Amino acid sequence: MNISIRQAQASDASALADLAALTFPLACPPASPAAEVSAFVEQNLGTGSFAKYLADPQRVLFVAEETGGEEAGRLLAYTMLVDAPPLDSDVAAVVTDPAAVELSKCYAHPDSHGSGVAARIVGTSLDWVAERGPRDTWLGVNSENVRAQTFYAKQGFSVAGTRSFQLGTRIEHDYVMVRTPGKSITG
Repeated sequence: MNISIRQAQASDASALADLAALTFPLACPPASPAAEVSAFVEQNLGTGSFAKYLADPQRVLFVAEETGGEEAGRLLAYTMLVDAPPLDSDVAAVVTDPAAVELSKCYAHPDSHGSGVAARIVGTSLDWVAERGPRDTWLGVNSENVRAQTFYAKQGFSVAGTRSFQLGTRIEHDYVMVRTPGKSITG
């Protein structure tokens, strides 16, 4: 699979929304009501939301896209970094680096699972953080999503605490995982 990774642009908003609509439900626990997952996607991951994210100076998004064949230009994965202090008190209690950056989103098209695309885009995202000085990177991952937890552990993240996440009427439980500067990536 030939891919390139680049910083996302405003013109990517619609394709990012399409990819998010496909991939976000895959990260939700199986018991999550489909209507609530769809409502979350519509409210937070639509084209308008991505346009706002892309215009926000505290956020940077990266995309992995196919570079060859009939699917050239198709987005296969994306990440979003948030360069701002955590607002959630549970996160703030365990993310002690005041300059820490959040890996807010990391999703890969199911066609690319197991291909190394996700590890490459996370590596690019972590390189972006490192270029701005030695800072921790943190993320939230659903406590039931063992596959993602294993992936993040291979990228140098470890569980530091927990937080709650509102998904419609349900309260989901996330692990807060942190990666400290200098940890090697093994994925």
